[in-house]
Amino acid sequence: MIGMHNKEYRPTLAQLRTFVTIAENKHFGTAAKKLQISQPSLSQALVALEQGLGIQLIERSTRKVIVTSAGEKLLPYAKSTLEAADSFLSHARGAHGTLSGPLTIGIIPTVAPYILPDLLNEIREHYNDLEPRFVEEQTSHLLQKLRDGQLDLAILALPSETSGMIEEPLYTERFSAVVHQSHELAGRRDLALADLDNLNLLLLDDGHCLRDQVMDLCRQANVNPTEATNTVTRASSLTTIMQLVIGGLGATLVPESALAAETRHPDLSVAHFGEGVTAERTIGLVFRGSAARADEFREFGHIVTTSFNKALERSRTEIRA
Repeated sequence: MIGMHNKEYRPTLAQLRTFVTIAENKHFGTAAKKLQISQPSLSQALVALEQGLGIQLIERSTRKVIVTSAGEKLLPYAKSTLEAADSFLSHARGAHGTLSGPLTIGIIPTVAPYILPDLLNEIREHYNDLEPRFVEEQTSHLLQKLRDGQLDLAILALPSETSGMIEEPLYTERFSAVVHQSHELAGRRDLALADLDNLNLLLLDDGHCLRDQVMDLCRQANVNPTEATNTVTRASSLTTIMQLVIGGLGATLVPESALAAETRHPDLSVAHFGEGVTAERTIGLVFRGSAARADEFREFGHIVTTSFNKALERSRTEIRA
């Protein structure tokens, strides 16, 4: 039974973390596994929290777990408390402003494979006390995880246009067209946006920001996106799209940092947009406006940019024009 509020009661961080984890996962077994404790211990911690507060936070049944209205109201405060505690520990491990401690980073699929090797090397070389954890997902999922406190920050295309978030631009990169080596535009370095009309563009699935960016470029060129793009054939990764281009099913647009990794097959050729043509995207950091580690996140942004520049240099020296 939930009793009266104990004015002397102070919840422990472990109890708050139990509540937050159950609320996020809506499942006691999953929450216990994530916290690496037994289900009885999980239940005891929640009961102790609810009894101390005199409020029911979670409704339990044999079929589902429901966060009560009181629980929903208190959940953001519990998350902020845990975030502040994590920040305190992080700063205690080293000088203020030095990257250290756990850091959970979201990253979109059209960035992750191309900068992660260099980014991990940068972390190992300069930030031995940093404990990075990476989550690769589409933009909408990353933003939801940021709102829920499951991520510290995310690396994605800007603008995110999400209230309560801070955006820090890191770099802008150009797109290039990847075509079959027999295509009439293969090797060109003077493409205009109007040339998109001559490409049967293969796109990533709905939800990928790169798909939306390509569609926007088509609109800027007054090209009908549904006529310029293959609206039936889609894929969930750039690697798969490259196989389709090799097979002669169409062409695609690729961020420049991805060219070295994705265009090594002899049947692929790259065509570049001409000078003065704006075909690009901006990648940046996004994190909660309430984040106590904003200075550390910005420091992390510097090594993300360094990693991108290394990937870009590889692309410029390795690709077959």
